[in-house]
This record gives sequence, structure tokens and C-alpha cells, in this order.
Amino acid sequence: MASNRFDLKYRGTKCLNCEFPLDKSDKYCPTCGQLNSTKKLKFDDFFSEFFSGLFAYDSRFQRTLRVLLFSPGKISKDYINGKRMCYANPFRFYLSASIIFFLIWSFTNSCENIQPITDDAAIQQELEQDSLNQDIPNIIPTPAGDMNLDSIIQNQQKNRAKSYREFYVPNEELDTMSYLDASNRKLNIYSRFYKETAIRNAETAMDSLAYPQTTYNHWLYKKAVDWNTVKDNPGLFFNYFVNKLPFIIFFYLPVFALFIWLLYLRRPFNYMEHLIFAFHVQTTFFIVYALALLVDYLLKNWAFTIANTVFIFYLYKAMRNFYGQGRVKTIVKFILLNFIFFILAGIAAIISILASFAIY
Repeated sequence: MASNRFDLKYRGTKCLNCEFPLDKSDKYCPTCGQLNSTKKLKFDDFFSEFFSGLFAYDSRFQRTLRVLLFSPGKISKDYINGKRMCYANPFRFYLSASIIFFLIWSFTNSCENIQPITDDAAIQQELEQDSLNQDIPNIIPTPAGDMNLDSIIQNQQKNRAKSYREFYVPNEELDTMSYLDASNRKLNIYSRFYKETAIRNAETAMDSLAYPQTTYNHWLYKKAVDWNTVKDNPGLFFNYFVNKLPFIIFFYLPVFALFIWLLYLRRPFNYMEHLIFAFHVQTTFFIVYALALLVDYLLKNWAFTIANTVFIFYLYKAMRNFYGQGRVKTIVKFILLNFIFFILAGIAAIISILASFAIY
């Protein structure tokens, strides 16, 4: 009969992991939880430990998913009341759900159809050229007509797309401007310089423009190049930003939880308990809308309308069950929280887009 790692003959008097003193009757170390066994690891032992841990997590995962989706607010209440071994960690579960959601979103939504950002100067130049082409045939072939043609050409030349040289300001003059004015002027010059020369290297550009080789100048020139690249292919930045959204929302939720805490200041909940509730609700959002994305992709039906209705009802029930207040109070706070959420989300989106572009 094959020996088992749990057999009494393999138990030691000291934990091999943390060296805590043990008795032969100790099956596990009370300090670190490691199995009390001195048996050498074999192939079947390794896989037995691996799959036992995997199925233990799988069991918690299934229980977490079931309670989270079908008993709004219960999982948060159970978790703060100490029933934590039954469920997956809310923060880890959130990250898993959010990454899966954005993977599905990327799969079902192509960025190829995102149109390039239009260059107003180029459009204006085309319109002026069209206007010139329309005016020329109407000119009468007389000396007066020649004067009329000269006048039209001069007017069109005044309005043509200007070169970076016409906006160029020497570094000495930039030093006399305010920080914001100088940065804005340099960004305009850099952008026009790049469009005319297609030089991507910041050091080469600074040499050509006779500007100092500073870290800030290099960074600002790179942003000018990036902006022109994003205008031509916005899908690149869009994909870059979407990949960061799970982590952006992860850091946004603690701010939102602060407002939940203020709204329920008189209720016996601390900040961390509000935060756990917020993460559970956001995880549900990702799961519901991930399913909606898949259904919409496959069937092209009313999946998002159904998802919106389901999530609104879910959020109301979760708030009512978790905080234990009546219908009227819950509805009022439901409306207030959603109002606060969208305002904060708008501010967070602007900050996140600017920050993402700054490090793009």
C-alpha cells in the first residue's frame, strides 16, 4: 500500500517552513498552516497538492459567483461579518473579473473603425483650394481679369497653412514668457515642425530648432509627435488606455467609497466595509456586462438594454440588503450615489486620459 504524506510516521517535531515546535499529533503547523510531514516530495504528491489547492479555490470561486449574482448585498455582509474563507478575496476577484471583461470588450469591439481626428488646418486649406478652383474659371480674360486673378491668389496665400517658421520664437524670447504660454507656444511649434519634417528624434529636432537639450523639451516634443500619431490612428491610444482601465477603476473605487461613507455616516459601517461593498458591486457590473457583450456579439439583440435594467435593479437591492434601510431612503441614496459616481467618473476619466497620454 502506498504511503501517504499524512501518515503519522512522517510527522516531525518542527515545522520545516517556519521552524515552529510541533507535536506528533499536529497535522498542520498552527503558525503558517503548512502540512507537518517530512516525507520527500514525489511526483504524485506534487500534483495532489496542486489540484487540492486548485479545487479549493474553484469551490470558493463558484460560491462567490453564485452568491454575488443571485443574492445582492449578501456577500459583502457575510464578508464583513467574518465569513471570509467561504469566498474569494473581493479585490483579487474584482481584478480577475475586470481583466476578463476588457478582454471580451477588446474581442467584440474593433478599434479599426475609429476615424482619425480631423486636422482643421488641412480641411481649411482644401476648402480654400476648392474655392480658388471655382473662382478661376469665372475670371474674364481681360487686363481687369488678370488683376482679379492676382487678387484672388494673394488672398488665398494669406490664408494658406502656415509653416512652423512663421510661428517660430527664439529660446531667448520664450524665456520671457510665462510657463504656460511658453509651453503652449513650443508645443505648437513642435507639432508643426514634426508635420513638415517627420523628424521623430527629439534631440535632432532640438538641434534644428536651436532649443536647449532639456528633459522637458524632449518630453514635450515627444508628446507633439504622439499627438500627431494619435490623430492619424486614434485606435492605438484607445487600446493603450483600455488596457489600463482595470487598474484606473481599481484606484478610483476607494475615492468613490469615501463618498459612500459620507452618505451613510450614521450607519455602523467603517470605510473599509463600504469599500468592500463597492468592489463587489463593480465586480457584478463587469460580469453582467461581459455576458451582455458576448450575447450582443453573437445574437445582435437587446442585450445591453436588459443588462442596464438588471444592473440598476441589482444595485438597488444590494444597497437595501447591505445597509438595511427602507425603500424611500434607499431610492434617494441610490439616485445621489449614481449622480456622484458619474461626476467622479467624468473627472477621473479626464485625469486618467491626460495622465495616460503623458506617459504614452
